[in-house]
Amino acid sequence: MKKWQIAILLFVFALVLAACGADEEGAEEASASADQGEQSNESEGESTASENAAYPMTIAPTISETEGRDGTAYNFAEVEFEKAPENIVVFDYGFLDTLDALGVEGIVGVANGSTLPSHLEKYNSDEYTNIGTLKEPLLEDIAALEPDAIFISGRQSAFYDQLKEITPNVVFIGTTQDDYWNTFLESVDIAAKMFGKEAEAEEYLTQFDSALEEVNALAGDYETSLVTMYNEGSLAGFGTNSRFGYLYDIYGFKPVTEDIEASSHGSNFGFEAILEFDPQVLFVIDRTAAVNGESNINEDMENEIIKKTTAYKNDQIVYLDGGLWYLSGGGLQSELAKIKEVIEALK
Repeated sequence: MKKWQIAILLFVFALVLAACGADEEGAEEASASADQGEQSNESEGESTASENAAYPMTIAPTISETEGRDGTAYNFAEVEFEKAPENIVVFDYGFLDTLDALGVEGIVGVANGSTLPSHLEKYNSDEYTNIGTLKEPLLEDIAALEPDAIFISGRQSAFYDQLKEITPNVVFIGTTQDDYWNTFLESVDIAAKMFGKEAEAEEYLTQFDSALEEVNALAGDYETSLVTMYNEGSLAGFGTNSRFGYLYDIYGFKPVTEDIEASSHGSNFGFEAILEFDPQVLFVIDRTAAVNGESNINEDMENEIIKKTTAYKNDQIVYLDGGLWYLSGGGLQSELAKIKEVIEALK
């Protein structure tokens, strides 16, 4: 065989070897890619399986019954969930706050027809369907979302049965005025268990320990205090068994009087009554700003009567964020922010 023929044969043989090597390398890469894909799918599958490992799960409401302003009694049942909810509708801003803090996904509907607290403004977007206001649900819009969980509190009690026609998975997660702190913690526990966020919830709650210790220390500096709410020029007072009674029971402030009628909106409290009781520290929640966006609270509160009080003279009138205290309480973020607001005001 001639030399040039041998050279051609060697060249062709080299090409064949190179092609075989490339094929083997491609096959190895394809195999590795497939293995990675299988591992990824297995990981996702394990995550989903882990999330649903605790299911089926029975969720009890934070309270089983309540009474509306007109005296109507409302009863709330336990709910049996077969799996973790994926399409979630939330009315209560406190529970929305907690879900947000825990990083829960799947929220599709929010009551952004009412004024959302500033720290929850991200839910006021087209990404989340407007399901109405806190007191007037848009039932057809909610049904269109095909939710597999709806979370409500006191303001939606009258619509409980209608919401259950959309899905039986309607859970009452609201707080109660006579046991506010414990029902708040129960709502956090519900969120943590349902969505596999126990570790995240525990980590967040540890922040409360130091904050409560600090606010209790500050509270010890005052012999008397009074919690009030401002609403367009008028005041309501709140005692130990009220919706804001945790300022006394949990934060440690001593009430100026035990004789304040327990009411969700407080007992009528004139400026003269405040001067008569003369608390050393006066808390004022600005409901007007929370609902209307504007308020004359400073002008109305700092009148000639209030100027005679010890709280005013010692610069211990604490104006509290209405959106935080009136609208969005009962959430991990909002409850911690409340404590910190009081601490900052009294340092």
